[in-house]
Amino acid sequence: MQDFFASGRVADLVLLVLLAEALALFLWHRRTGRGLAPLVLAGLVLPGVAFALALRAALTGAGWGWVAAALVAAFFTHAFDLAVRLRSR
Repeated sequence: MQDFFASGRVADLVLLVLLAEALALFLWHRRTGRGLAPLVLAGLVLPGVAFALALRAALTGAGWGWVAAALVAAFFTHAFDLAVRLRSR
């Protein structure tokens, strides 16, 4: 289990689950017209992807710049999500 975390595979699993969730929600919306619109879905998923990438970088010993870049991306994707949500009110 220690290797699972130290190798960054735990972050890979999180990314895989996020991708599967986003794909399922996107396809459901496309087929039924119900659920989250693609722009809202992107705003929901992208901050999590950025955090998972930051986690992977930190666990695998990547330079601090990669961790910081992923965290900055998480901030901007979160701000994007907030903007989309506030605009849709």
